Amino acid sequence: MAPNLSHLLSAILVIFSIQSFRGLARTLKPEHRQSFSSFLQGLEGVKKGQTVQGLIELKQYLKKLGYYPSDDITLTSSDFDDHLELALKTYQEYFHLNVTGNLDSSTIQQMVIPRCGTPDIINTPSTKPNSTKSKHKKVHMVAHYAFGAEKWPPSKYALTYRFGSGVQVVGSDTLRSVCSKAFQTWAKVSKFTFQEATAGASADIVIEFYSGDHGDRYPFDGPGKTLAHAFYPQDGRLHYDADENWSTDPAMDQTDLESVTVHEIGHLLGLHHSTDHPEAIMYPTIEAGKKKRDLAQDDIDGIHALYSN
Repeated sequence: MAPNLSHLLSAILVIFSIQSFRGLARTLKPEHRQSFSSFLQGLEGVKKGQTVQGLIELKQYLKKLGYYPSDDITLTSSDFDDHLELALKTYQEYFHLNVTGNLDSSTIQQMVIPRCGTPDIINTPSTKPNSTKSKHKKVHMVAHYAFGAEKWPPSKYALTYRFGSGVQVVGSDTLRSVCSKAFQTWAKVSKFTFQEATAGASADIVIEFYSGDHGDRYPFDGPGKTLAHAFYPQDGRLHYDADENWSTDPAMDQTDLESVTVHEIGHLLGLHHSTDHPEAIMYPTIEAGKKKRDLAQDDIDGIHALYSN
């Protein structure tokens, strides 16, 4: 019996060791076991010419937000190359940071703040290069706010909305209340009215929660990175990341649903991100636990300029 017991114990130890090794391997993958914040902080100080594991994920993040000038650039290398340096310089310029092209502390601190997933820069091959030598779609800058050419025609100033059949994250009554208040925030300062469509009817705006890849070329990425995104007129889609910790009265580790909704409606109406005034609703980021539900003068000026006629 003693030899059999010894063999059994040895087998158990081998199995335990294998499982422990697998567990350790999983902890080494930043996308699974590290928060996005910790992952980025681990890249602080990395410079051009270095090869560092994790840079591919950073490149993909920047490309999704519009900081790579062409879809032709492949992002399969962990090298800190010229393209990444240019993308970082564009990002730093956009957020009024010191333009170094390096992963310095101020850049990391900006990147770790949860944000809207709608791109900061819309790339097209037909426009002239800007100061960072990348090709970007022209965005009209009036005062500090920004908007593009996309807008609703006067015949569509009475917009309807409905809630889609995506992931159920908050109660339907809660979501209806939040969206109604957010729409009214914009209705008070614009030419628009908003009304929920009757059951079964089509609508101009469709609001849904999704997880991961949901078929619109802008997959969500789990907690703490991109919170939501919306499409410019006259598309009408507004998507929230179902994996975020949403609340209508957020604690320090939660995201305020109404604040994000007011921001995304700005995109639905045609406003782009604005980075000159961090207090503006259309600023791309919002920290966990923060409520930011009231339009700033920058937002009001933007919607008035876009729909001035």
